Amino acid sequence: MCTTCGCSGDGATIEGGDHPHPHGGAEHAQGHSHGHAHDHPHEHPHQHEHEQPHPQGGARLDYGGGPARAHAPGLSQARMVEIERNILSKNDAYAAGNRACFARDGLLALNLLAGPGAGKTTLLVETLKTLQGGIPCSVIEGDQQTSNDADRIRATGTPAIQVNTGKGCHLDAHMVGHAVEHLGVNMGGILFIENVGNLVCPAAFDLGENKRVTLLSVTEGEDKPLKYPDIFEKADMVLLTKTDLLPHLDVNVEDMEANIRRVAPLARILHVSTRNAQGMPQWLDWLMAERRGLLDALAAQAQARADMLRAAE
Repeated sequence: MCTTCGCSGDGATIEGGDHPHPHGGAEHAQGHSHGHAHDHPHEHPHQHEHEQPHPQGGARLDYGGGPARAHAPGLSQARMVEIERNILSKNDAYAAGNRACFARDGLLALNLLAGPGAGKTTLLVETLKTLQGGIPCSVIEGDQQTSNDADRIRATGTPAIQVNTGKGCHLDAHMVGHAVEHLGVNMGGILFIENVGNLVCPAAFDLGENKRVTLLSVTEGEDKPLKYPDIFEKADMVLLTKTDLLPHLDVNVEDMEANIRRVAPLARILHVSTRNAQGMPQWLDWLMAERRGLLDALAAQAQARADMLRAAE
């Protein structure tokens, strides 16, 4: 995650904001404070202590094998774990605030994760065209630069806001909270959060979402779930995209599914193509079921509170 990749949220901007996202000292109108700072070490003495034997001889440098599952030159694994906990504990506090606000508004928030080019924006465009006029939707778009994806979303008639992370490689809960303030969302609707295209860092950061959806294009190969397990292991839904290309690829989709199951045994897997609409009805049915489940649960909670008040009178 960011303690090793060296990314920084400094310079991140949100459309409609007056200044770059400073990662510190801002307060949300929703009532939760979002002072936010990343501790990014910049110590560079190289100590390679993770040499592992290689099956064909030689060695493999395994920096993901320690308790931190990460490596930064000059930092011990214990210090790495401490830094990671500090960063994530701050983010988790912001995520809890976001989650409370989403629950208050009956909003189904989805965090869409994938590598670049997996088809997140195209999937969203086709999804929003179908839902338009029926369910109120809004979109937060995360990219390092440009507003290209937000422009594509707005062309469907759906409200969207672009968050440019600058040198940052992921969205965090602080950015999402501010984006929601500027975007405005409809009660009882669906908020799609399209994260930065990255198979590593976005996995570590809770945004306050209800569900995580990870996309994997069949063009990316069978081994990606094993090479980048963190992005898959917390997924509620995995969408295998661009399946219309399978006849033209030397890829075994059964092996791809099996590898997903190894790291995310409880995730639902759907085959999806926006070109021939394969899997789109099932994807939309899943969205509708998740939204109904959320609204039913909120209604039950409200009823339980009302019953308690009546009983106390």
